[in-house]
Amino acid sequence: MRPTVLFILITVMIDAMGIGLIIPVMPDLIQEVQGADLSTAALWGGVLSTTFAVMQFLFGPVIGGLSDRFGRRPVLLVSLTVMALDYLVMAVAGSMALLLLGRVVGGITAATQSTANAYMADISGPEDRAANFGLVGAAFGLGFVLGPLLGGLLGEYGTRAPFLAAAALAALNAVFGYFVLKETVTDQIRRPFDWKRANPLGSFRQLSRLPGIAPLLLVFFLYQVAFMVYPAIWSYFGKERFGWEPATIGLSLALFGIMMAVVQGGLIRPVLRLLGERGTVIYGHLFDTAAFLALAFVASGTVALILTPLAALAAVITPALQGIMSKAVGRDAQGELQGALTSVMALAMIISPMAMTGTFAAFTDADATLYLPGAPFLLSAGLILLGLAVFLKAPARAMAAPDMR
Repeated sequence: MRPTVLFILITVMIDAMGIGLIIPVMPDLIQEVQGADLSTAALWGGVLSTTFAVMQFLFGPVIGGLSDRFGRRPVLLVSLTVMALDYLVMAVAGSMALLLLGRVVGGITAATQSTANAYMADISGPEDRAANFGLVGAAFGLGFVLGPLLGGLLGEYGTRAPFLAAAALAALNAVFGYFVLKETVTDQIRRPFDWKRANPLGSFRQLSRLPGIAPLLLVFFLYQVAFMVYPAIWSYFGKERFGWEPATIGLSLALFGIMMAVVQGGLIRPVLRLLGERGTVIYGHLFDTAAFLALAFVASGTVALILTPLAALAAVITPALQGIMSKAVGRDAQGELQGALTSVMALAMIISPMAMTGTFAAFTDADATLYLPGAPFLLSAGLILLGLAVFLKAPARAMAAPDMR
């Protein structure tokens, strides 16, 4: 594997790990800083998480647009350096205001996944982009698994230890990138930075003018909202439905993350060769629908544990959709596209937890007319079917748009 590709994958993995590293200690840290009980700490945790997602939503197109103008290398290296400093600040924060500021800066710097994807698009031929986006997804999935595990272990050494570890990882990767990362944005594809396009609404409006892109963005959004059912309600679902302890919940999420990495890092290539990008998206939607319906009604904890990694076999949807959309935009707008997709994912992170936890509460409340802990998975299945319907009606020319070089 080329050092530049390795750097990109490590960057994305650190993005995911940086979030997961601090999750296990956040309740204790907030209680330590705020001097509050656990319920109040949970409310503050929600504020911090939402702030992080909002910043990603707002700044995804900004970071992507800057990388189209100034290049991928400076944007990635500066973001990693600022990320390292941000974690150091959070490691010594003694007030909620400072922790909140840390999440604001962290959300902005975590938007670098858009630039990482743009870099992969730059160095990939049109026929290889979906598979290479799968590698990025695999790196994120691996970080999703490793982050909470390491965070839990480091938390034994104090609430600040995971932040120091995250800072060290970001700093070391910045140094690695300084020596190996080559610039891919040349004067031929460099695009002037435009504030009218460097915001979520402006970016969506600009991209929607391209044939077939608007419905694909909607499909991407519906899938992300549906997929977020896992982090939103899985722990509550496992405890309510099967009486799972935290260790079992953690194991199930780890199995899911590992399988996601396997699917997006390896299995997606033969699936793409067999079905093509359009067929892969259709297969993923159908498989996801079946998985969500099964989880909605499963009555055995053992069966649920078996279904959890199998559900990740539908994780081919994101890279296949990214590959289709990447072909439909010019090389001078790859950063803009990936920035818009980062904003879409962040918007899903804001909307989905409220919708999924609200649905779960409505169907598990003592006064509920129908007791169904798996109801959020039915909601996700409906969103997936809606996304499939939109995808099937999308203009066929968008699936075969030429790469503008």
